[in-house]
Order: sequence, then structure tokens, then C-alpha cells
Amino acid sequence: MKVTKAVIPAAGFGTRFLPFTKAVPKELIPVVDKPVLQYVVEEAAAAGITDILIIISSGKNAIQEHFYPNQELERRLVATGKDEILTELRTIDTLANIHYIYQKELNGLGDAVLHGKTFANGEPFAILLGDTITTSDSSPVIKQLISAYEKTNSSVVALEEVPMEKVSRYGVVDGEDQGDGLYKVKRFVEKPSIEEAPSNLVIASRYLFAPEIFDYLEKTPRGKGNEIQLTDAMHAMLKEHDMYGFKIDGRRHDIGNKLDFVKATIEFALKRDDLKDQVLEFIKQF
Repeated sequence: MKVTKAVIPAAGFGTRFLPFTKAVPKELIPVVDKPVLQYVVEEAAAAGITDILIIISSGKNAIQEHFYPNQELERRLVATGKDEILTELRTIDTLANIHYIYQKELNGLGDAVLHGKTFANGEPFAILLGDTITTSDSSPVIKQLISAYEKTNSSVVALEEVPMEKVSRYGVVDGEDQGDGLYKVKRFVEKPSIEEAPSNLVIASRYLFAPEIFDYLEKTPRGKGNEIQLTDAMHAMLKEHDMYGFKIDGRRHDIGNKLDFVKATIEFALKRDDLKDQVLEFIKQF
């Protein structure tokens, strides 16, 4: 079945970026001049996703406003001859069919994904975390997972290699190498010590799930932090269904991390013809 749907969890408080996120959703933190969430939606759209469900919470209405047309602003841009930015804004409005649902209580990533059951309607669907940008010189990372799903007809998680000293920060995959970047998952190990880690392949914020994941999420009890953990449901699903990991051709930028946010801002600015020389000149000062 063709994958045309994606769920983007975007309900969290963003406590690592307080006080900024007291009034502004962390998913709207700008990297250069574009919100993180817009990069995520653009990735999904570039992969052929046509329908996106964004999971939001109270106080995050600005997310909806960002993706809705603003007629008054557009008229102002027309009147001032700012055609280039007008075209860009109108493109935002047509990226995909975007839907919203409220997660009334923040009960974890697993609970957020479970809110997408009706939206998925028995079809395979992608998950893209709303505070993480991925980039690739080949094809969108979520498109790479879609291709892996079509090959295996099984759920697939994005993988990246990290230094062994950093494995304790992530969910780590113990998998059997199938070639061409594909691994058949044997187990998931959540935030292991270096000694316990079966590999340095970690989950990279992108998932492609068969609809069966909802059956396991509905049965998953509260776990770490008294929340419903997506990883716990994946553990249960793995006992009865094959699951795969795919080592992505690309990079992950965790904008929820302050240092990674600064790095990403500099990297993305260096890709801009109108900013590159100025940024390089600024960097020389240090």
C-alpha cells in the first residue's frame, strides 16, 4: 500500500528552550528564517506524503496559524512588491493537507502517536518528530524509509551511527545486517551503557509503521516517566512481527538540543548564497 500519511508529534513543552518556549512552540524555533516544523513538513511533502496530522497541545495555536493562509499579510506583500517572499508563503499553504488533533494530557510519545489511529485508518504511516530536521543529498530521509518499507513490507526505523561514548543518550538497535543499509531488528535497547550497547546504531527520529503498531500502543502500560513509551510498544510488536532499521543516507539535527540548534543554524546559513560570506567572516572573528 502506498504511503501517503504522516504523523508529526508536536505537543511537548520544550522545557530545554525555556523561557523562549513559554509562549512560542519549540517546533516554531527558527533555523535561519524558517521554523523547524516547516522543514519537517517539507521533508514529508518531498517524499510524496499528501496528508499530515500534527499532534498539538494547549497553547500551540501558532502552529496552525503558520500553515494557514494570511490574506492581510499577502495583500501587504503584493502592495509592497515583495513577490519572492509572497510566493514562498503561498507555497507553505499548499505543501500538504494538514490536519490537527489535541493531545489533552502529555502522556508520552506513544500516547501522541496513538492519537493518529483514526487518521491512519488502517494504512501504513510515517512519524517525523517535530523538533528534528533531517537532511540528505540523495533523497528525503522519510522517503528512504518508505522505500525500505516497500521492500520489506514491515515497519522500519531510521538509524544513524554515533560515537560509542554517546550511545547512552539514545535507543540503540541490535540488528542483523541485510546489506544496503538495512538491518533486521533483534532487539531495541533504550539508553544503554557503553558496555551494554549492542551497536552504535541509534534511532534517528523517523519511523515508518505498519498500522499494527496501534494494537500494541493500546495495550502498552505507562512506563518511564509514568508515560506511554513508543519504544515499549515497539518491543512488544517485535515479538510477533518483523521490524527493520535502515541506516539513513543523511544527517539528523536535533533542534531540541541547544548546541545542535546553534550548529544547525550555522550550517544552514552557510548553505545560503545571501548569507554564506557574512557567516564565514563572522566565524573568523573567533
